[in-house]
Amino acid sequence: MQAPKHGWMLLTCWLIGSLLLLHRPAIHADDEVAEPEIIQSVPVIIEGPRPSGPPSLVEEKAAPKGDKDMPPGQLAIEAPLGFTGPSGVMPTEGPIGRDFIPIEDRWRLGFPHWDRYGKGHPPVDDYPYDLGHWFDPYNQNVLKGDYPIIGQHTFLNLTLNNFTLMELRQLPTPTTPFESTVDPFEEPFFGNPRQFVYTSYYRVAVDLFHGDAAFKPKDWFIRVAPVFNFNNLDVAELANVNPDVRKGTTRNRTFMALEEYFIEAKLLDLSPDYDFLSVRAGSQFYSHDFRGFLFTQTNRAVRVFGTRLANRDQFNIAFFDELEKDTNSELNTFHDRNQNTLSVNYFRQDFIWPGFTVEASVLADRNGTSFLFSKNNTLVRPDPAGVARQHEVNTIYFGLGGDGHIGRYNITTQFYWVLGYDDLNPIANQPIDINAQMFALELSYDRDWARFRTSFFWASGDDNPNDNQGTGFDAIFDNPNFAGGEFSFWVRQQIPLFGVSLKNRLSLLPDLKATKTQGQPNFVNPGLFLVNFGFDADITPKLKSINNVNLLYFEDTAVLETFVFQAPIKRTIGTDVSSGLEYRPFLNNNVVMVLGLSALFPQGGFRDLYDNLRNNADPMAAAFLEINLTY
Repeated sequence: MQAPKHGWMLLTCWLIGSLLLLHRPAIHADDEVAEPEIIQSVPVIIEGPRPSGPPSLVEEKAAPKGDKDMPPGQLAIEAPLGFTGPSGVMPTEGPIGRDFIPIEDRWRLGFPHWDRYGKGHPPVDDYPYDLGHWFDPYNQNVLKGDYPIIGQHTFLNLTLNNFTLMELRQLPTPTTPFESTVDPFEEPFFGNPRQFVYTSYYRVAVDLFHGDAAFKPKDWFIRVAPVFNFNNLDVAELANVNPDVRKGTTRNRTFMALEEYFIEAKLLDLSPDYDFLSVRAGSQFYSHDFRGFLFTQTNRAVRVFGTRLANRDQFNIAFFDELEKDTNSELNTFHDRNQNTLSVNYFRQDFIWPGFTVEASVLADRNGTSFLFSKNNTLVRPDPAGVARQHEVNTIYFGLGGDGHIGRYNITTQFYWVLGYDDLNPIANQPIDINAQMFALELSYDRDWARFRTSFFWASGDDNPNDNQGTGFDAIFDNPNFAGGEFSFWVRQQIPLFGVSLKNRLSLLPDLKATKTQGQPNFVNPGLFLVNFGFDADITPKLKSINNVNLLYFEDTAVLETFVFQAPIKRTIGTDVSSGLEYRPFLNNNVVMVLGLSALFPQGGFRDLYDNLRNNADPMAAAFLEINLTY
């Protein structure tokens, strides 16, 4: 009984539709169909939110706000999100009929206006579907590589950065009692330890690349990044900013460098899963391992790199023909250093456990003969220790490391074994065969907002500085993020000792060389044992606390006893305590502020070296503030 009823309903609808079609005026073959005119409802360069309806033909209704002159029957094109800049795609065809409107620039498709929270898009709120400005790097921006500037595949990424450091510290600071002192009748060998450092880097990085700005590897990539630096050092004793006591206690320096410049090109597609092989030539940043234990810097190189097995494996082959570093800014100069480094590493993700990555690596380094005084008129190459004659150091490092998590437990490991030859070590006063090792382990556990950490670090030391063996481990150019990293007093500070450094800045190793940036590796050194306990806390989503305690020991003190003509020297160095805060007010890296406090409480071995004729060495403290601003 229901089928006839449905049939009558369908027949009625068909009759009504037929009457409507008959009432519509006929269109003859000779008549022209007027195509709708396209009017963009906003300027090409977006200036702010401008509400309008969805893209459609507007029939007998008022134009959207901001388009009062648009007559009915014309098309309103919505504004794309963010700041798009002008399109680089020229249209090749117009609308086809009333229903098909081709838009060839697929990146600049508009979105309907949507005020999700009903607050009128206030500038300080995190809003979805928000329009932007050229000075807004957070929302989509053509200057940040979100929209192409040429065609549909060529992008520009402009980065402006200012990094400022202010640091107040206490370090063993020698006096010059036989020449001149700041205070009359100043007799102790180590004087006022106060020092203040101010440095500021201004960087402009311009990236131009061709690709899809997402997961697909770049077809080609060009970067140019000049850097300007101003630095100031103020100490309390003479002959520390310069051996000439007439230079006073303050030093100001400026330096400008073209720190990064390179060209990159994709050579091959290795699989349908976007695996690739690319080459990059020029001055570029590179890190040999997970935590920067061996070689991390920006310098002149040719690098071949790529991925395999759907990006599960990554590999690098990099050859560095290194440039000399500036003494105070540590930026690159254009002078050759006579040093070559070859780095090869291979990474495998999800090794045994999902989320755990292993790395196997080989690094070969040739540090050639050279003679160099720094810009502060101090001898830095060869090291001013022992015979201080020009020599060449050739080494090869074999490494195996891991980083990631196994279940809820985070783990980082690194092992290095170095072999090589130094044709005239300054402390041993003879050629030496190099055979040294290093091992690091960090374990941590995350519990809600807190991370509990413990770490162990060992670098072998030399137990006999008078033989032809160098068994003290040294790195090429390390910058370790380990055991507190930049927050740790021991890692952060350069501690001087009779013309060289007991250890260099941003390094774990007590290597007894002049400087990390301009000196040569020294494998006749005391080595290190370190035990770390740490606690990190996410106080708020914007504020993080980093806290560490390090127990420090020399692995062997025979080299120190020979170097300072003093025995015995104990193995204990002291206890390093540090705490820091990292604040990101906008929940991104555009503004990052870091505050750190640290102290070293000396024990036996450190007191033996720096007792200042009082059988004691006072605790040393440091505080720093970093402000990192990025556009």
